[in-house]
Order: sequence, then structure tokens, then C-alpha cells
Amino acid sequence: MAHGPSEKIDPGRLGFDFDGVIADTAEAFLRLACEKYHRCDIRLEDITCFAVERCLDMDAEIIHSIFMEILLDSVGTGLRPMPGAVEVLGELTEVAPVAVVTARPDPEPVRAWMRTVLPPSTLPRIRIVAMGAHDDKPRHILEHGLTHFIDDRAETCLQLASAGIRPIVFSQPWNRDHRHGLATVSNWREIRALCL
Repeated sequence: MAHGPSEKIDPGRLGFDFDGVIADTAEAFLRLACEKYHRCDIRLEDITCFAVERCLDMDAEIIHSIFMEILLDSVGTGLRPMPGAVEVLGELTEVAPVAVVTARPDPEPVRAWMRTVLPPSTLPRIRIVAMGAHDDKPRHILEHGLTHFIDDRAETCLQLASAGIRPIVFSQPWNRDHRHGLATVSNWREIRALCL
């Protein structure tokens, strides 16, 4: 990480992507691929590109169908939080409201999911912005007064850097091959250390 102990990030100025950062969307994808389509041979390490259909030997329609199911019914598909996300989000919201900016088109499945995993005291302190496109995040992030943003999509992080936002890449197999040279975190313990 590029931040030293004296450079703590104000939690009120730090935003988060949802899928792949707060929610373990890859785990849900792999589980549903196995349970519904008997594709139990795919491992997390096999997902080496953000556009999953480019790196998996799997029908693109099936991939799309699984992701749509997760997007539309995050609770019903058993989407899980990333390890440590619930606890750290709780601690951060004690300091300041937290912004979640997602490329999902509809915030309601995210809100419904958060109601099932977050304590009631944390929920009112989280703002969810669903923007419906990956490439429009800088505008929304700047509108919310954020200076730092954590995302698992390397291309998004490079766009943020161009817009004057300090991106932090949440390390996942699909962004490890990028020679982005940006700050990274591997887990929520590291995110906590950036702010608290």
C-alpha cells in the first residue's frame, strides 16, 4: 500500500464498489455455476479477466444468466459478504457515512442484501449509488465528494486516477495481470488499516 500511518484516509471521503469488494460475487458465481449448470470444475483463479466470458470455456449466455440472477436477487442467490467487510464497514460508519457506488442499474437488490447482512445501526450510514455503467463512475464519485475509491476493476481504477480520484485496487485474479502500478489492498483488514 502506498499510504503510511500518518496518511489515514477519512472514511467519509472513501467510496467502495459493491461486487467483488463488499460482496463476494465470484463465490456466488462459482457456486451457482456448479449447482445449476454442473460446472464444478471452475476455480476462482481461472477468472483472470473482468469479462468472464473471455477467459472461461463456458457458454456466454449461461455466464450472463448467472450474473443476472445475482444482480436481481442477491439475497436469494446467497451472495455473501467478503470476509471482514461487515465488521469494517460497521467501524467506518461510526466515524462517517460510507458511500457505495456500484455499476449495478438498480440499488434495491443491494439494499435488500445489506439489510440481511449488516446490523441495523450500520445501514442508515451507508449511501448506495447505482449508476448502471462501469465507465461513468468518476462523475458519481466526484459528485459525492469522495477523494479515494476501492474497486476490483482495474480499468475503472485507471479512469478514476485520470479524473483526479485516488484509486485503490481490491486484488482479485481478474486484475492481477494488469500493470496498473496503483495502490492495492488484498482484504478488509488492509482497508481498515488505511482509515482507522
